[in-house]
Amino acid sequence: MTPTDAAHDAAVSPHRRMTARSRDEAHRASTPLELFFDLCFVVAVAQAGGRLVHALAEGHVGTGVIGYLFIFWGVWWAWMNFTWFASAYDTDDVPYRIATLVQICGVLIFAAGVPRAFDDNNWTVAVVGYVVMRLALTTQWLRATAAEPAGSPGRRTNVTYAVGLVICQAAWLGLLAVPGGMKHWLFLIVGAAEMLVPVVAERRHATPWHPHHIAERYGLFTLIVLGETMSAATVAVQSALDEHDVLHRLLPIAGGGVLIVFSAWWIYFAVPAQRRLSSNRQAIPWGYGHFVIFGSAAAIGAGLEVAVEQATGEAHISTLAASAAVTVPAAVFLLTVWLLHARHFKSGPAQQIVLPGAAVAIGAVTFAGTWAVLVAGLVAAAAVAVGVALVRGGTDSETEGDRDSE
Repeated sequence: MTPTDAAHDAAVSPHRRMTARSRDEAHRASTPLELFFDLCFVVAVAQAGGRLVHALAEGHVGTGVIGYLFIFWGVWWAWMNFTWFASAYDTDDVPYRIATLVQICGVLIFAAGVPRAFDDNNWTVAVVGYVVMRLALTTQWLRATAAEPAGSPGRRTNVTYAVGLVICQAAWLGLLAVPGGMKHWLFLIVGAAEMLVPVVAERRHATPWHPHHIAERYGLFTLIVLGETMSAATVAVQSALDEHDVLHRLLPIAGGGVLIVFSAWWIYFAVPAQRRLSSNRQAIPWGYGHFVIFGSAAAIGAGLEVAVEQATGEAHISTLAASAAVTVPAAVFLLTVWLLHARHFKSGPAQQIVLPGAAVAIGAVTFAGTWAVLVAGLVAAAAVAVGVALVRGGTDSETEGDRDSE
C-alpha cells in the first residue's frame, strides 16, 4: 500500500503536500466528495433543462437551443476541469476539501443565475458563480505548483494552468461590460480560450490523471444526467395526469422515453472506455466530446417534458416540433457515443453500422406523429438487442474457431 493509499484510508489530514498521484494506482475510485460535487451540479443541469423546456414549449427553438448550449457548456467545463485535476492531485486534506466546497458554492451561484442569463441575457450572477468555481480551482493548481521542483516540467504545466485560468476569468468579468448583442459572440471566443488552456498546458508534459478513475467519473456523471432526465419526464407525466385525462396520449411518450433512457444507459456502458485513454492524444478529444454526450442526454429529458406539454395542450407547438425535441437529442447521443468510443470496440461492418443506423432511424421517426417517441424508443431498444446479438455471435464464432484450431 502506498502512502497516498494509507492516507485515504485514514481520517482526513489537516494538510498534506499536493504531490502528483500515480497513474498506475490500484483500486482508484471516486471519493464521497467527488460524488457530492456531481450531485450539486445536477442543480445547474436541472436549471438549464428547465429553461430549455420553457423556450421550446413557447416555440423559441433557436434562442432556446443556443441559450441551453451556452449554459450547459459552463456546467460541463467547470465539472470537467475539477474532475481531471482531482484525478491527478486529489489529496483529500482540509484545504482541498474547503476549496472543493467553495467550488460547489460557485455551482449554486451559477445555477441561481441561469434564469436571468437564459431569459434576459443577464449573465452577471452566472458569471460570478463561474468565476468563484474557477478561482477556487486556481488555488488548487497553485498548491500543486508549490509541490513540484523548481524548473520541472510538472511545475511549468501547473503554472500554465493557473495563469490561463486567471486570464480567462478576467475575460469573463470583462464580458459583463459588453453590450448584450455582442455577448454571445465574445462568449465563443472566451470559451475557446478556456478550452485551449489544457491543450497548451499539457503539450510537453501530461498531468498524471488515472484512466480508470476518469472513465468512472464520466460514467457516473452520465448516470446522474440520465437520472435527471428520467426524473424530469416522470414529474411532467405526473403533473399532466393530475390535471388532464389524456392517458392514451401520455403512455406512448412515457413508454418511449423509458426505452430511450434505458437504451442510452446500456449503450454507453457497453464498452470499457478506459482502454482508449492511454494518452492525452486520445483523452482530450474523448473528454471534450462528452460535452455533446452530456448535453444531449440532459436534453432528452427536456424534450420528453415538451412532448408531454404538447400532448396535454400546454405547449402551443406542432406534434412534429415536440417529437423532434426528443428524437434529435436521442439521435445525437447515439451517434456521439459511437463516434467517441463504441466504434473502437466493434469488429466488422455489421457491428459498426448499428448505432449510426439507429441514430438515422430515430431522426427519421420524428415524422411519425404522436407515435414518434414510442417508435424512437423501440428503435433504440432494437439497436441494443441487435448489438448484443452481433457481439454474442462474434464471441461464439471465435470460441468455435479456437476449438477447431485445437
